[in-house]
Amino acid sequence: MPAEPRGAERRFAPSPAVTIVALVLTALCVRLGFWQWHRGAEREEAWARFARGAERLLDLDALDPAGVALFQRVRVTGRLDGAHQFLLDNRTHRGRAGYEVLTPLVRAGAPALLVDRGWVPFTGSRARLPEVTVAAAAPVTLTGRIADLPSPGLASGRAAPEARAPWPKVTSYPSLAELGAALAEPLAARILLLDPGDSHGYVREWQPPGLPPLRHFSYAIQWWIFAALALVGWAVLSTQRIRAVRP
Repeated sequence: MPAEPRGAERRFAPSPAVTIVALVLTALCVRLGFWQWHRGAEREEAWARFARGAERLLDLDALDPAGVALFQRVRVTGRLDGAHQFLLDNRTHRGRAGYEVLTPLVRAGAPALLVDRGWVPFTGSRARLPEVTVAAAAPVTLTGRIADLPSPGLASGRAAPEARAPWPKVTSYPSLAELGAALAEPLAARILLLDPGDSHGYVREWQPPGLPPLRHFSYAIQWWIFAALALVGWAVLSTQRIRAVRP
C-alpha cells in the first residue's frame, strides 16, 4: 500500500445513502438474529417436552388423543388394519429416500388411530412399493408417543392419497381429513409414533421435528455478527482521507 501523504488526516464524513443502507442491513440482521433466537427457545421447549413425555406411560384407551400433550408416551389397544395402509412419501433417513408407514389401529368405541410404524427404504422403483405387511390381525397393545402428522415445512409436493390407487396408498404431507376420506371413516386427531422397541414397526429414531435448538442459537449469533460487520463497513467507508492545508 502506498504511504499516506504527509499532512494528510482522516475525517469521519458519512454519506447519507451509505448510512441508510448500513442501518437497513444492520436492523435486518439484528431482527433475523432475534427471530432465530426465539426459534431456538421454542425448539428447546419442544425438546424438553419430548423428554418429559417419556417420564410416565398413560392409558390412551380412556383418553381423547386430542387432549393428550404432544410427545406424551401412551399405551393403546386395538387391531392393526394391514389392508388399508398409507406410505408417507418424501421421508428420508440418514440421507436415504423412503417412506413412513401409517397403519390404522381400529379401536372399540373410538375413532381409528393412525400408527406411524417407522421408515422403510425406497425400492428404486415407484411401481414396486415396499412390503409392509402386518404380522397379526389379532388385537394388540402398542406403546408410543402422541404426535401430529408431519408438516411440509419448506418441502413441496403435497399430494392426497388417490381414491382409485391400490393399498397401500402413497401420499405426501396429507391432512388427517384427506386420510380419513380415503379410509371412509373418522380418524383420531393425533397419530401415534410407535416405540422403537415394539416389534410391529420398522426404522424408528424419533425426535422432535425441526432443527436442534443449538443450531438456531448459532444462526442467531451469525446474524448478529453480520450486523456488527455492517456497522464496521459503514464506519470504514465513511472515513475519508483529506490533505491538510498548510498556511
